[in-house]
This record gives sequence, C-alpha cells and structure tokens, in this order.
Amino acid sequence: MKNKKTLVLGATTKPERYANIAIHKLVENGHSVLAIGQNAGEVAGVKIHTKSIPLKNIVTVTLYLNPTRQRDYYNYIIQTKPKRVIFNPGTENPEFYQLLRSNGIAVEVACTLVLLATNQY
Repeated sequence: MKNKKTLVLGATTKPERYANIAIHKLVENGHSVLAIGQNAGEVAGVKIHTKSIPLKNIVTVTLYLNPTRQRDYYNYIIQTKPKRVIFNPGTENPEFYQLLRSNGIAVEVACTLVLLATNQY
C-alpha cells in the first residue's frame, strides 16, 4: 500500500463529522495525515492544528470546508503543491478548480471515504 501524505482541511474532533471519519480511515489505511481545523484537538493520534502549518511532500489535500471558507486557503494549498485536491460532497468550487488546474494540480470531485472503501485512493 502506498502512503499518500494527506492534509485534511476542515478537520474536527466531532465523531459524527465526515472529516473526522476520514482521518480515522486514512490512518487505518496507512496514510500519514496532517489536519487543520477551527478548533485544536486530536483524532486517531493526529493533532488538529488551527493555523496553516508548513507542509512538505503533500500528495493529497482533502477538503471539508465550504467554498467561502476555502478562499482563505487558496494560496496556501497552491504553494503546498499537492498532486491533487479532493472536493468532498458540499465543497464543490469551480472557481478554485480553475486556479488549481492552472497551477498543475489535479482536481478530484469525489468522496474520500468512498475512494478509500473502493481502493481508489
């Protein structure tokens, strides 16, 4: 299994939220995970940071932020140079797709949990 270093943006300690479930599943599947959310905390041994942190070698950014909240992270994500950004249901953002693609970053409109469950992650 390939370890795809992943940033979960919109992370939360609330167990019923998809971002939280995704962190658990990513860790279970052997991926190294970094997390940024509104509130500090820890999920599945992953520390949730509340501010942008320096990132290196991120393969995937998986978004759990609505399009309005994504704007604060446009430059941050582009500067991180991930291979792809996954827009989970409810995070679709055509404006951001264009920015990412023009910077050579793949856009995937999909569900991280489905991708993991079907071995397409």
